[in-house]
Amino acid sequence: MTSVSVPQQVAEPVAAATPMTKRKRRQVEARERGIISTADRRRPLVRIGLPLIQVLLFVGVVVAGLGPLVWLLKSGLSTSQDILQGPMELWPSGIQWANIPNAWNQVQIGSYLGNTAIIAIGSLLSTLFVCTTGAFVLSVLRPRWGPIVTGAVLATLFLPGVISLVPLYLTILKMPLIGVNLQNTFWAVWLPQAAGAFNILVMKRYFDAIPRELIEAARIDGASNARLFTALVLPLSKPILGVVALLTVIGSWKDYLWPLLVLPDPKKQPISVALPRVSETTEISLQLSALFLAVLVPVVLFLVFQKQFLRGVGMSGGIKE
Repeated sequence: MTSVSVPQQVAEPVAAATPMTKRKRRQVEARERGIISTADRRRPLVRIGLPLIQVLLFVGVVVAGLGPLVWLLKSGLSTSQDILQGPMELWPSGIQWANIPNAWNQVQIGSYLGNTAIIAIGSLLSTLFVCTTGAFVLSVLRPRWGPIVTGAVLATLFLPGVISLVPLYLTILKMPLIGVNLQNTFWAVWLPQAAGAFNILVMKRYFDAIPRELIEAARIDGASNARLFTALVLPLSKPILGVVALLTVIGSWKDYLWPLLVLPDPKKQPISVALPRVSETTEISLQLSALFLAVLVPVVLFLVFQKQFLRGVGMSGGIKE
């Protein structure tokens, strides 16, 4: 029985065409799984209307996201009379560049922003310390009582924050065991912010995805728990650390109710508490200028670290082996 041999010049093009055919097949299958099929995409009405709808949706999202910030900037550079008479008009009396330095000096926006920065940095450090160490114990060390603690932490997510407000406030007035009153101190904001169940569970889930082979190999090499935590787990967790850090800073920057309760001293209040308090004695143009300066900081932080933030959020499966 004679065997038929395929010439090499013919076999190579066939082998090279196979991956391209599979790729096209996957593209067709992906289109078929969408809302609009491949056959519908060939219709003139769909071919013209679909990009138009996408552009309109994109413009709508941009207007909804940037519109309030642009209006806030416009109002912050306008006079109070222009804001009340024509809120959508572009500077009938001209651009008032002096509103920003006046808001900085008269409203003392710099002092309040400094307090807000201190609160945000302290909350960041305390949150990272508590959530990383807690997640390390529950995920890496895995004690016998770990599942019970994990379930208890998860159960706190089902409790509304208003329910724990009064017990937490009484705890701040008289700390257990030491009996110290933390009111009018930044510790009253830092400590409750650190005990966030959501951050602990998110960090634990990320630590769970770290291959156990790496941990066991480090233990065989003689690494202690502290060395394992600082030299292996934390360097592998930079994306999720960035996500938790950014969420903590933005959350503490816009928090209003809790700083209002535990920081009655105006000299220690953040910008979120100070602006409503000074609104009764300040012109509306200066209020909006101060509000724009307060909003600008978290927006800039997100724009600077958006790549790390989106990458960390998208890594739902953690580290792959």
